[in-house]
Amino acid sequence: MNNKVVLAFSGGLDTSFCVPYLKNEKGLEVHTIMVNTGGFSKEEEERIEKRALELGAASHVNVNAVDTYYSKGLKYLIFGNVLKNATYPLSVSSERIFQALEVLKHVKKLGAACVAHGSTGAGNDQVRFDIVFNILAPEVKIIAPIRELSITRKEEIDYLQKHGFDWSWEKAKYSINQGLWGTSIGGVETLSSDGWLPEEAYPTKVTKSGQEHIRIGFEKGEPVSFNGKKMSPVDVILAVREAAAPYGIGRDIHVGDTIIGIKGRVAFEAAAPLILIKAHHLLEKHVLTKGQLYWKDMISGWYGQQMHEAMYLDPVMRDMEAMMDSMEQNVSGEVEVALMPYHFSVLGCKSSHDLMNSSFGAYGEINKSYSGEDVVGFTKVLANPLKIYYKVNGVDAARSVEGKE
Repeated sequence: MNNKVVLAFSGGLDTSFCVPYLKNEKGLEVHTIMVNTGGFSKEEEERIEKRALELGAASHVNVNAVDTYYSKGLKYLIFGNVLKNATYPLSVSSERIFQALEVLKHVKKLGAACVAHGSTGAGNDQVRFDIVFNILAPEVKIIAPIRELSITRKEEIDYLQKHGFDWSWEKAKYSINQGLWGTSIGGVETLSSDGWLPEEAYPTKVTKSGQEHIRIGFEKGEPVSFNGKKMSPVDVILAVREAAAPYGIGRDIHVGDTIIGIKGRVAFEAAAPLILIKAHHLLEKHVLTKGQLYWKDMISGWYGQQMHEAMYLDPVMRDMEAMMDSMEQNVSGEVEVALMPYHFSVLGCKSSHDLMNSSFGAYGEINKSYSGEDVVGFTKVLANPLKIYYKVNGVDAARSVEGKE
């Protein structure tokens, strides 16, 4: 067993503590990796690399996994219109598995015997990270110093200062995790059931007023244009965020069941995910059949649950993705959305696959493919099974429906 350890590194206090601790206390050769899934600028990547090397890392790499994150994860969250508990678009929870998979690649490239992360023992991320290695690399030893030591923030700072890293470790009032699919915000207000975040807690400030219309184009379910301009799906996400977030759109608080079995509460801002999901869903309602819409609803909730609870590697996820890929073949068109302070409205859509086709009639106005007499016969056939039921079971069955004694 060699002494190499790959540390998932973000540059925050916890992962910064891990570098000298693993090096000095465990005698390991520390190799750090930062996996960017949309939360860091180029300047931030450079700052993180500099910090890792100053702390004593033998090497550091920055990996841009944004395109992989979209194509293997976010695309299916859009296809499935996934909002956990009808609220949360999995802004941060959907990132972790893909980050862990990139870390795994680096572990194999270096031939490291150990892998480490800075998760505490109190949250979901420890599970999301560990499970990838338990499944795909069980021979690699997992080290989680913060979890194992149950160490406090002050103890981490004291240790770093003792080893010559007397940097500013001011704790921000709010814990903010930003990524391509939204930003989570944790603070004292989210620790209770009745707290709510003040305006200043949200990273994106409200600077727009009035109303603005945007158009989002989809091809086979994927966002491919913004206001008529062709773009990559990732660029569409960024364009929608840039247009909508300054209105204060996409803010909410999610309450849900954590992987570790307790209720959790987190605030978030996710303008682009909420708008894209609602726009995509509207288009689906126009182009999919009743049966397709039914089965999409059946699998989407489970797909989101599996993603949230670190079960992305379950082969049933590939099965559900294949089904969604098939269903999305006709989900093409353009959707118009109105943006206003703190809310948005999905206005309508245009699609060559629209099943609300005027050549077959207009609901409540006129029909072109059947007659009134056809409806009379159709209704008799539709009613026949229940007519038989009530004939066989008599007046008592009818009274039970009417609520009579």
